[in-house]
Amino acid sequence: MQLNATDPCNNAAVKFIETLKLALAAVWAHKLRSALTLLGMIIGVTAVVVVVSLIQGFNRYVDEKIAGIGAKSFTIQRFNIFEDFKDTDTIAAATRRNKDLTLADFDYLKARAVLIDKLGAGARPSRAHVKRAAQILEDVPVDGMTANVAEINAVEIADGRFFTESENQTAARVAFLGADVASKLFPARSAVNEEITIGGLPYRVVGVAVVKGSMLGIPQDNFINIPLKTYGNQFGGFTRNRSLYFIATAKSDELFNDAVEEARQMMRVRRRVPANEKDNFGVMTPDVITGMRDRIFGSIFIVAIAVPAIALVVGGIVIMNIMLVSVTERTKEIGIRKALGARRSDILKQFLVEAVTLSAIGGATGVLLAWIVGRVLTAIFFFPMYLSVVAIIVAVTVSGGIGVLAGIIPAWKAARLDPIEALRSD
Repeated sequence: MQLNATDPCNNAAVKFIETLKLALAAVWAHKLRSALTLLGMIIGVTAVVVVVSLIQGFNRYVDEKIAGIGAKSFTIQRFNIFEDFKDTDTIAAATRRNKDLTLADFDYLKARAVLIDKLGAGARPSRAHVKRAAQILEDVPVDGMTANVAEINAVEIADGRFFTESENQTAARVAFLGADVASKLFPARSAVNEEITIGGLPYRVVGVAVVKGSMLGIPQDNFINIPLKTYGNQFGGFTRNRSLYFIATAKSDELFNDAVEEARQMMRVRRRVPANEKDNFGVMTPDVITGMRDRIFGSIFIVAIAVPAIALVVGGIVIMNIMLVSVTERTKEIGIRKALGARRSDILKQFLVEAVTLSAIGGATGVLLAWIVGRVLTAIFFFPMYLSVVAIIVAVTVSGGIGVLAGIIPAWKAARLDPIEALRSD
């Protein structure tokens, strides 16, 4: 259908295009002033998008790492690190109240749990001197575990295999190496079926883990896993820094919370904890970890977003100030336009569109800079920065809204000028 010249929609579109052209011409006529005006808006938008993208990238990174260590598993250990380690008093009380877990506790849960699917046990790592021929590694973390912990934690194997439960039961001296340990001890060939010494005792290497990289900047490939009973025999039992922990999965995702509660109640019964007293052990779930992350970083994230948001407000104030100056400078132009038939609404729209155009240019430039900064920070940080679509939409919308607010007062002032007085001004 062909548009008629008298069509109101067509006329409105033509008027808007003409108004936009006037706004762009005014911005282009004062390039340096416009650039300096937009500086605050550009910095504000860039900072907001970068900060929100960093937060989302960090949260996604932590969630991925939690998923990688078994998002549907939970751990029973001596302490509840978030409740028992609040201050020196709670640490002292927990040390007196909470006793080390034992293999008898493990057998008790394993024999009676109904909702638990897999139940494994491990011991906190000890540092050991590791040697192979002339290659020597100092302070390598060595930890013991039952064979099914590898399945629960979804351990990925690059070469060989993990040790078996029969090897655990017979306290066999077999070892599963982290990628860094294997590459340092066996730089030129496979480590599988080779012999190393751990703390002076010989071990046969049965497998090597896939490279895991780092988590929160901490290397994850410098470790040795050995069977739990072997570990207890060599390092002196499961006490203090070598304390046991249990790791479990539920029979289904729907039963996960019920399985956690079942294990907690069974441990309370096993340890004869009175109903009015708190647990003398800790239960760690993925929700507890993410909840603690949110509590620790939540306030920091709010402040991190609020600070660059202030720059957006300052940018809006600068735009308002420049627009007021522009109205004063262009008083005669406004008078001429009114004398030629321009209505108040036309003048109002002209200056309002000019302010919004300035803000939109600042927002778009800020998003582009945020993308560039994001690429640089991703190369520097240990986690990738995800350019947030939500942050982009919010930042551009806010910058446009600030442009409207910043342009209303100058536009209203320009629209109310008396044409005769405007033509007389110098």
